[in-house]
Amino acid sequence: MGFSRANKEKRVVVITGASSGIGLELAKLYLEQGDEVICVSRTNKENAQNFYKCDIGLESEVKDTFDKIARDYKKIDLLINNAGFGLSGVLELTPTSDIKNLFDVNFFGAFYVYKYALKYMPKKSKIINISSVCAFFPLPYRGVYCASKSALNSLFFSARMECKNLGIQITNICPGDTKTNFTKNRVKILSTNERYEERIKNATLSLDSREDKRMSATSVAKKIYKIGEKKKLPSYKIIGFKYKTLLFFMRFLPFNALLYFTEKYFGGNKPNKGGEKSG
Repeated sequence: MGFSRANKEKRVVVITGASSGIGLELAKLYLEQGDEVICVSRTNKENAQNFYKCDIGLESEVKDTFDKIARDYKKIDLLINNAGFGLSGVLELTPTSDIKNLFDVNFFGAFYVYKYALKYMPKKSKIINISSVCAFFPLPYRGVYCASKSALNSLFFSARMECKNLGIQITNICPGDTKTNFTKNRVKILSTNERYEERIKNATLSLDSREDKRMSATSVAKKIYKIGEKKKLPSYKIIGFKYKTLLFFMRFLPFNALLYFTEKYFGGNKPNKGGEKSG
C-alpha cells in the first residue's frame, strides 16, 4: 500500500458504517497498519472481529455502544464518522418522515457518536467526519441530503474550535461521486405531478447512469487515510479534482451562476422521446 507511520503504537480506531463502501475500505487500511479497528454498524456483512451492533440514529444505542467500547478498549484514538445514506425526490412531495429519518442518521447520528465518544478520547486523538461535496454544491432533487451534509460541516467546524484546547483535532472530508452501494441504497422518491412532470425521474436516471464514472471506494479511502495521518488536520478537504476546481472558480463567479448551470445539467430537463422538453 505504501503507507507507514513513524509511530507504530497501535491505535484504537472506531469507524461507523464500516460494513461496506468507504467505511469498509478504511477499516482494511487501518487493519493493515496494525491498528485495533472497531466497526460500529447495524450489520456485519464482512464478519468484522470487533463489531458493535448499533443504529446511530438512536441516541440511547449510541451511548450504550460507546460505553461498551470504553470498557473493552479504555480509549478511542481515532473516530471516523462515516455512516449515512442518501435520499432523492421533489422537496414538496417528500414525506416529512423520510426527511427526519435521514437527518436522524446523517446529522443527529454523527452528533450522538461525537457526543458519547469524545469523553473517551485522549489528547492528540482525531475525529474524521465523512461529509460530501454536496455540502458545497446543492443539487435539485437532492436538497435534503445536501442540507444534512451542509449542517454536518457547520456543526463540526464549531466542534473543531471547541476541541482545540482539548488537543483533539477534527476534519470534514468531502468526497465527490464514489462507486459504492450508496446509489443503490439511496431512498428514491419518484412521486411527481403535472408541475414537475418527468423531471425527477430524468434527474434520477441521469445521476444513476454515471456509476462507471465515479471514483473507486478504495482510492477515496486511501486519500482519506493520508489526510488523517497529517500532523495538523485541515478544517475540511474535498476529494475529486473537478470539485476542487469548481470550488476554486466559485470564489470568483456569482453563486447564481452555479445554481443556473447545476439546474441546467442536473434538473431533469432533458428532451424526451418526442423531442420536446419535459418541463
